[in-house]
Amino acid sequence: MFRKIKEILYRSFDNKEISYKKMNEIMKSNNAYLIDVRSKQEYNEGHLDGAINIPVFDIERKIQNLVKNKSVTIIVYCSSGGRSRQAKEILDRLGYENVYNLKDADLNL
Repeated sequence: MFRKIKEILYRSFDNKEISYKKMNEIMKSNNAYLIDVRSKQEYNEGHLDGAINIPVFDIERKIQNLVKNKSVTIIVYCSSGGRSRQAKEILDRLGYENVYNLKDADLNL
């Protein structure tokens, strides 16, 4: 029981969620990747400028061909935050050091 609580607390401290404003600052000042982890259809219906589409179910297989430097900044987003949190966990597990989840993306594009 305590282990489960510890895992939940650890995830919330290590969440690395950023606002849309902070994302814009990072994108202007860094060589960063903005990755839309929604489906190709959702991406084609509208996405943030400069975003690359890698659906969450493909991220583990495709990211290493796109981003070789594991210390580069990566920002992931989706429509509600669930898939982007999952993508962030995958990227963290693969050793990427600077992965952020865009919170409240509100993609009414």
